[in-house]
Amino acid sequence: MDLSTDHRTIRLSGTPGVLTVALDRPDAQNSIDTTMIRELHAALDTAEADPDCRVVVLTGGDGVFCTGMDLLGAAAEGRPDRERAAQGGTDFLGLLKRLSLIPRVVVATVDGRVAGGGVGLVAASDFVLATPRSTFSLPEALWGLLPCSVAPFLIRRTGFQKAYAMSLSTLPVTADQALSSGLVDQLADRLQPALRRLAFRVTKMEGTTVGDLKRYFAKMWIITPEVERTAIEEFARLMSSDGVGRRIADFAERQRFPWEGAS
Repeated sequence: MDLSTDHRTIRLSGTPGVLTVALDRPDAQNSIDTTMIRELHAALDTAEADPDCRVVVLTGGDGVFCTGMDLLGAAAEGRPDRERAAQGGTDFLGLLKRLSLIPRVVVATVDGRVAGGGVGLVAASDFVLATPRSTFSLPEALWGLLPCSVAPFLIRRTGFQKAYAMSLSTLPVTADQALSSGLVDQLADRLQPALRRLAFRVTKMEGTTVGDLKRYFAKMWIITPEVERTAIEEFARLMSSDGVGRRIADFAERQRFPWEGAS
């Protein structure tokens, strides 16, 4: 694998059969921007270009996996019109879809906080390994948004009620709760031994078998073109609205939630 590409938001490393992609925006709590989406696609291109690669590992930093979409960056760019918001939703949903269909086994290793779109990255992965201190939350409703792109993949993992409750309450879900709901596949204090055990099996499989299995199971589930259109249209409607734009801009300026008073 050629890992020499100079990325701004991710770091690549590899061992035989395994490509590790580390989210690397520590100053922005590993939030997702357009550059990260583009660079994650490039990393998946690297994995697909290597016929010996079987596993793509998504990981974050110490204490933070990913805090979702970059709201501060979005505020700096100004409220998007509906067309630009739709493009943003399309780009992110397209990344999640590719993670779910790429003919490689995608493993998310989580050690810390996951929020918003970060839950989407986790939910779209084939396996999720997490430490007991990890937490998962969907705070979008606090801004007047919905987890539009995340929801179809989260429902696929946890079922309707768990995904609905996470979205409506905005409360963090503990690692134990995430394991119970199916959002997490295995809890471990040390993630690398668990990852090695999984990779040992997976790297013995043919790459075509992985692709065939993922395509087959995708046909068994509800993420249809109509579902995708609904997610994108709703995201575009909300992101381009005055109310959401005002709340995000206020957060960017004051660095506090709407209900928090001055410190």
